[in-house]
Amino acid sequence: MSSQSAVHVVLAGGGTAGHVNPLLSVAAAIKAERPRARVSVIGTAVGLEQHLVPEAGLDLDAIDKLPFPRKPNMQALRFPGRWRRQVRRTRTILQTRQADVVVGFGGYASAPAYRAAHQMGLPIALHEQNARAGMANKLGACWADYIGTAYDCTGLKPRRGARIERVGLPLRPAIASLCEQVERSREQARRQAAASLGLDPERPVLVVTGGSLGALSLNRAVSAAAPALLRTAQVVHLTGKGKAEAVQESVAKLAGDEAVNDLDPSHAGRGDYHVAAYLERIDLAFACADLILCRSGAGTVSELTALGLPAVYVPLPVGNGEQRFNAQPVVQAGGGLLVEDHELTSDWVSRELPPLLANQPRLQEMGRSAWSYGIRDAAQAMAHRVLDLADAHG
Repeated sequence: MSSQSAVHVVLAGGGTAGHVNPLLSVAAAIKAERPRARVSVIGTAVGLEQHLVPEAGLDLDAIDKLPFPRKPNMQALRFPGRWRRQVRRTRTILQTRQADVVVGFGGYASAPAYRAAHQMGLPIALHEQNARAGMANKLGACWADYIGTAYDCTGLKPRRGARIERVGLPLRPAIASLCEQVERSREQARRQAAASLGLDPERPVLVVTGGSLGALSLNRAVSAAAPALLRTAQVVHLTGKGKAEAVQESVAKLAGDEAVNDLDPSHAGRGDYHVAAYLERIDLAFACADLILCRSGAGTVSELTALGLPAVYVPLPVGNGEQRFNAQPVVQAGGGLLVEDHELTSDWVSRELPPLLANQPRLQEMGRSAWSYGIRDAAQAMAHRVLDLADAHG
């Protein structure tokens, strides 16, 4: 098939930002590499993809959300029939779209897409962003021709003859753009972002984030350590929805009302503990940061290492310890520290973080290690592998 052929690539996945953002990044990279390529998405009508995919200018074919059963109950008894219906529906979509290749990113929509593509003899690629793969991608790996991962050890078992490689996480456009900026001049990127947020570029900056919903344990430990932190650094604390007021009150009680500020350049100099529920332009906070304190979700770890940012990772203390697996290789490479959730107390923060924030040579060395571990061209690598599969199939 000619490199100018209008192949049709069907991307499958969704549910959460962790699945949708990499999917959209790969879609954009495919269109950049081959403008005549057609790209559509199979997702659900209830995940983030229902809004984000059309906003990206892509067609969305919706199928039902169908979780794999995890225990024997009525849902498990109904699952085989519902599964067959979803696979038939997905086959119809692939036939109508005249798909040349199917690419899955995990999530509810991927598993039926893998099965339908296998039945039709279509080439299959998948991307796994976590250090421990989910059920949909474990199924897809049985049939996939190509597997791209963000980590070396995912637990996926590719079929004989399939290719598996660590390509990294396809980055969101804002993070990919920031990677290019810091590669040109990290200092310039820092100063520009500091001006946008009302921070002093000459003082160290600690960025604290527990994700969009926040993390109570991080919020409590860091806010209670405000006096010790503020003697050394500025703090940008993204608390999560509905949690900013409690953090502001804690900091004001311990460090004084004058210590608390918001992220507004017109308020520069009013206080060095900056509190916000969330920051839509979190890339600006990352551009300023000397150190990040955060959970260790796969997307977070991949983005911070791509940017070369040292971090203190505090894995979410639920499930099977998946977030610990995400952070471990970075910590082993020297790009961060790992602290268990129950160990992250205000005493620990007060004792450990001010000396680290004051030690610029160590932070810079950690940053170089994180940068060496990080990958910045995953979307382009995935796009190239996918188009190769489509060409070979045609």
